[in-house]
Amino acid sequence: MLHQMERDLGLDSLSRSERDVLLAANALTGAPGEPVQSEQIRNHRLVKGLAQATFHRTLKSLLELGLIRRAGDSKAKHYVVCFDPAAK
Repeated sequence: MLHQMERDLGLDSLSRSERDVLLAANALTGAPGEPVQSEQIRNHRLVKGLAQATFHRTLKSLLELGLIRRAGDSKAKHYVVCFDPAAK
């Protein structure tokens, strides 16, 4: 059932680290469009086990996929989730 839900949301094509970072970022936002700090994401229980380099590669990948974006004029550290599972 979980795999079907991931497929329905389009998460089945993501790597485990991409999925975990995206879900952690989404869980940390109180409202759509609200920025979240990379340090908050990094400290989330889903992401804590990732190596630092893997975490940063994953953020870059999610940026390239358009699933997150940098908040405002921020070059780093603040991100907005562009993926809304409730909209699917």
